[in-house]
Amino acid sequence: MATDISDTTHAFEAAAVMKLLPAPPRLLALGEPTHGEDTLLDLRNELFRQLVEQEGYRTIAIESDCVMGLVVDDYVTSGTGTLDEVMEHGFSHGWGASAANRELVRWMRAHNDGLPTSERLRFAGADGPLEITHAASPRQALTALHGYLAAHLDVELLPCTAETLDRLLGTDDRWTHPAAMTDPSQSVGRSAEASRLRLLADDLVALLDAQTPQLITATSRDDWDRARLYGRTAVGLLRYHYWMADTSPARMTRLLGLRDQMMADNLLAVAERGPALVHAHNSHLQREKSTMRMWDQPLLEWWSAGAIVSAHLGEEYTFLATALGTIRHQGVDAPSPDTVEGLLYALPEDRCVIDAPRLATALGDTRPAPRVSPWFGYAPFDPAHLAGSDGLVFVKDVPQS
Repeated sequence: MATDISDTTHAFEAAAVMKLLPAPPRLLALGEPTHGEDTLLDLRNELFRQLVEQEGYRTIAIESDCVMGLVVDDYVTSGTGTLDEVMEHGFSHGWGASAANRELVRWMRAHNDGLPTSERLRFAGADGPLEITHAASPRQALTALHGYLAAHLDVELLPCTAETLDRLLGTDDRWTHPAAMTDPSQSVGRSAEASRLRLLADDLVALLDAQTPQLITATSRDDWDRARLYGRTAVGLLRYHYWMADTSPARMTRLLGLRDQMMADNLLAVAERGPALVHAHNSHLQREKSTMRMWDQPLLEWWSAGAIVSAHLGEEYTFLATALGTIRHQGVDAPSPDTVEGLLYALPEDRCVIDAPRLATALGDTRPAPRVSPWFGYAPFDPAHLAGSDGLVFVKDVPQS
């Protein structure tokens, strides 16, 4: 493929990214095609620093538990806890062990030191309290929402007492039983108690919405925002558990879609604060439908969080996919020259950002072949997604973290 694509590439920096866009977006989404590589997280940190210093961005959201993320936000905004405690308790999916994540939190805390509240950087988890093997108990989110409302409203307005919630919730291990992910009969999501909790969660969220003027005045917008997070997380978890108990063929498609819907709701809430950088897997942030093969099931398809958010925000949502050349420590060697990654691997730059729509035009009707990964943990860039991406970040070689 002899197409000259050198004029579609730019240095990887915030200023170059902004030049690709009609206007600075409210949500700038940076995807990654694999997890756990600090090289990619260092790149994310560098871009966030530049966005903060040059473009006035104030929030970063990553693919981690939104409730656990409150621990990180408290630390970076007000110094609550220690860095070690925050890395242990503020991240899901094992992300707290990452040196790059530790450096991000350390830098955000140092940056905020001495700044007025309105100018401090904020941290958010974009994901729900969900792991591959299980979903969390709704206890933490539901009881925190109830506690907030009980502290500031007449008791007669509340649909139940804290004791009722505790009784209906039972032990947390009922909810997190790992067998429930593959065996619907092991899920408590359609028990009488869970059904009652779904109704109560709905009533508590409705009460939060109805009493917004009083609650914001009595507490603060930040406290009210946090209660909203608890509310949508409780409702989302109870819905997720309900569908974990489903026995229909659509069960896994529904669960994958619900996770991204929860992520989308969190990202739309982040967008209300002002410009933010979002970092997650490409498949969660792309505008196209996401796909996955699991176990012996046919190909699963669902709308990603990015597709949902893009539908809401339009041009205020920007997506930069990341593509890689090699991850040699995982058996991913130099890409074939007839793939998107192969075309970019031939360029002299170790990393760059590509004008994706312009590259699509340069390639014309001749689309590169899809790359096939020898390692399950890396998802190559789909050349059919070029036109749907605002930019493409390319990293030539990813060394072992």
